[in-house]
Amino acid sequence: MNRSAESLALTMKDAAKLVGVDYRTIKLGIDSGTIPTIQLGPRRMIPRAGLLRAFGVEV
Repeated sequence: MNRSAESLALTMKDAAKLVGVDYRTIKLGIDSGTIPTIQLGPRRMIPRAGLLRAFGVEV
């Protein structure tokens, strides 16, 4: 079951789906510092609220 619709932290792939862009756009945003990430164990995740703010969506 895909829980990305309610997850507070997303993978790059799920983040790209949520905002309707290619995952490479998400990677570029992370690399430039526009999209925040958090480290959860071995995985780098994207906080939903930070992602939406980066794309101009009020949360």
